[in-house]
Amino acid sequence: MKTNFDRRKSLQDLERKDWGEPDFDSSLVITCHRLRRIPLMDFTTEDLRIMIGQQISLFFLVPLALEKLEEDPLAEGHCFHGDLLNAILGIPESFWNLHTDMQEVLCRVITQAKQTPISLDEDDAHILREALVKASDSLTDQ
Repeated sequence: MKTNFDRRKSLQDLERKDWGEPDFDSSLVITCHRLRRIPLMDFTTEDLRIMIGQQISLFFLVPLALEKLEEDPLAEGHCFHGDLLNAILGIPESFWNLHTDMQEVLCRVITQAKQTPISLDEDDAHILREALVKASDSLTDQ
């Protein structure tokens, strides 16, 4: 997916907003603050999963995640195969309604994921299948 921002920059640079130091001593909060300061080109699948799961900077991170998902719809962070896709599927419909170009890519990824054999444990496979069905239904209703 083509992006129109400099991946050598951090979210902090692109958004021109410094969150400062975390106010809350939580591993997740500390990680999110840290990730806002690293160049986007250095983001891993896990970094994308974390930030997207927290609904942070979606405009910049969703295109990067969709690129990874087009290559491998079950791309894995540190949780399970498909955890990045599961994070993407948790994004509110309002985002996709504003970004129809990204929505089109997501629809292709969902189709591809449905055709990919899912070799997960039963619970993770169930979560991902339900998310795929729900996303498929809501995206086709639009």
